[in-house]
Amino acid sequence: LLPLQALCKDNIYPGLGIFAKGYGKNNEPLRGYALTFCIGLAFILIAELNIIAPIISNFFLASYALINFSVFHASLANSPGWRPSFKYYNMWVSLAGAILCCVVMFVINWWAALITLLIILALYIYVSYKKPDVNWGSSTQALIYNQALTHCLSLSSVEDHVKNFRPQCLVLAGYPNSRPALLQLVHSFTKNVSLMVCGHVRTVSRRPNFKDLSQDYVRCRRWLIKKRIKAFYTPVFADNLRHGAQLLLQAVGLGRLKPNTLVMGFKNNWSDGNMRDVENYINTIHDAFDLQFGVVILRLLDGLDISHIPGQDELLSSSEKPPKESKDVLISVSPAKDSDSESCPSKTHSNQSSPLIIRATETKCPLSLTDQRLLESSQMFKKKQGKGTIDVWWLFDDGGLTLLIPYLLTIRSKWGDCRIRVFIGGKINRIDHDRRVMATLLNRFRIDFSDINVLGDINVKPKKHNKLSFKELIETYRLKEDDMEQEAAERLKAQEPWRITDNELELYKAKTNRQIRLNELLKEHSSLAKLIVVSMPLARKGTVSSALYMCWLETLSKDLPPLLLVRGNHQSVLTFYS
Repeated sequence: LLPLQALCKDNIYPGLGIFAKGYGKNNEPLRGYALTFCIGLAFILIAELNIIAPIISNFFLASYALINFSVFHASLANSPGWRPSFKYYNMWVSLAGAILCCVVMFVINWWAALITLLIILALYIYVSYKKPDVNWGSSTQALIYNQALTHCLSLSSVEDHVKNFRPQCLVLAGYPNSRPALLQLVHSFTKNVSLMVCGHVRTVSRRPNFKDLSQDYVRCRRWLIKKRIKAFYTPVFADNLRHGAQLLLQAVGLGRLKPNTLVMGFKNNWSDGNMRDVENYINTIHDAFDLQFGVVILRLLDGLDISHIPGQDELLSSSEKPPKESKDVLISVSPAKDSDSESCPSKTHSNQSSPLIIRATETKCPLSLTDQRLLESSQMFKKKQGKGTIDVWWLFDDGGLTLLIPYLLTIRSKWGDCRIRVFIGGKINRIDHDRRVMATLLNRFRIDFSDINVLGDINVKPKKHNKLSFKELIETYRLKEDDMEQEAAERLKAQEPWRITDNELELYKAKTNRQIRLNELLKEHSSLAKLIVVSMPLARKGTVSSALYMCWLETLSKDLPPLLLVRGNHQSVLTFYS
């Protein structure tokens, strides 16, 4: 009866938990004895041996068949933990024994055999559906590992092909529950299609605590499983965001299962923080391009980071019926909202607590209107989007990533009612021709679209008040070398490389005006879109300062619906051939 007691302790099947209790120093399952006595008595009272015998024989044979098959399966998994001590043993004999047991079951009584198999199948399906939180070290787990390793090695021996390209994403999200909107959107186009890794750069000022890191890893994995987000979680300790991102960009992945697209949140509060952090943020983008990664940046009007709101898991599920008792939730606890809170992983210092599992009932507190809007927007990609459009502003040929991501979104049920609208630049006297060419191209790529808009006025000068707004935006970050001696200006530029020079402003005046003009067109054409996907402008590394590049991104994406800035690595990801 010990197996029955162990089964009841695991609480797999409802109603059996009461038989798990043991009594005495030997933990005797007295309740199990009573249950067995009742079952035995019931069969005795039938008083028909010819009816009882086939049923009992079939269940015994089913047990032998399962034991034989389990032995065969454990050998097939080739797990080092499976070390049979039988003097004479062969895995194929075990398989033959399992098959013979099943055959004899049908020979004895076919209808009893069918009933037995149906009962076993029903119990297996129930356990598979419920997925109990227990770990038996099953042979199935060992076989999955073996197959995954074999297939991964097989993939490594084959060169990549454009037909099999998948956007495998490294998402710099900090603690997974810090930026749920970012994870949910990326999960929408990677689920069951490609790899998603949640990278977490934990910046430390003292010696890192690796014990806390391993504990946090377990908690974050549980959170991802609870939210049904199919992703891996990978934390690293580093001095700053850029250093940590470099570690992740170079080391994350296994063979062909390696990220090729970096996904980040937009740094909403960049103008209020330390410009060194902006420098690291922009350099992280440059590093991704240098390592042949595509880059995707998500911007929401209210921001992404909700880690400063205690107990947000409970608040986010307030529409559901909460349990009467308190429940455990994972939250990120930080002494203050750091300067990278909207764009990069959460910082942790020696005096900062790691994410904790705390009681949700202890975290109830009134929220400000800003935090309420932030929480609402953080769940916007979790619900069905309804009818609307995904506006794709394909302004540069980056290999096709800007088109592929919207397509992958529209094949999901949450985005199934949305239609793709494509916007491209063009000349006024060639609008019809450019539209036909683009329509032909999209049809050959087999990408459904509802409309194509050719922007003949894309090169028109921006409005004067918008240019003045940009001038006010960059004023704080200008070097203003005309107001000081050349030597002093060079020294300041060396100390603060993010400063914008007058020569730089003049050299990239046309590109600056283009970002201002694009924002005007985005507000005019896409203010009601469910999602905007726009080609991200590039800045020449070492020539364009971090402050100017950040001002470009800020100007292009401000005051708009959810917006994705996308730039591929110029590797083709779309093909005419299926």
